[in-house]
Amino acid sequence: MALPLGVILRDMLHYVDTAAEVTKLLHTKEVLVDGIRRHDSRLAVGLFDVITLKNINKHHRVIFDTKGRLDLCDLSPAEAHVKLGKIVGKTTVSKGKIQYHLHDGKNILSTKQANVGDTFVLALPSLEVKEILPLKPGMMVFLVQGKHSTDVGTLKEVKGKEATYIIDKKEVGTSKKYLFVVGDKKPVITLA
Repeated sequence: MALPLGVILRDMLHYVDTAAEVTKLLHTKEVLVDGIRRHDSRLAVGLFDVITLKNINKHHRVIFDTKGRLDLCDLSPAEAHVKLGKIVGKTTVSKGKIQYHLHDGKNILSTKQANVGDTFVLALPSLEVKEILPLKPGMMVFLVQGKHSTDVGTLKEVKGKEATYIIDKKEVGTSKKYLFVVGDKKPVITLA
């Protein structure tokens, strides 16, 4: 799920009023997505992407609202250099390196060992892996799909394709593929 960058700048953040103004803003080299300057108003911006406007020093992260729609939250400048990326696949390439495929379409080469379902804590804009958050009991998880999307709870167990997490002292069952690990005892990033 993603929205065009132009729609976010015009309709959600209200920095500009028209599509022509979006184009002018993008050509001023002041708009960064995940730390990289972007000039295409049709660029797909998805979950946990960071949008930065350098000239006014504003940072926003794309998140889900309580109804499962894409929304934005304000960030501190320190947190604007951190992004989470869920591993959805991996491929072995030459010289013992592993290419990890992330939820947002990015691919990262690394010698670090991680499993599908784990989450990388990435430094922006270099996409350097700072930490690996494994999909294991006791970790904080964020649900990205399903009836309970946007819930944040503690993972209790994973059995095959099913998982159980605890939220408000209540156990909830869901599919393993809906889970996104966001931290150990508390989320690494702002989720609201």
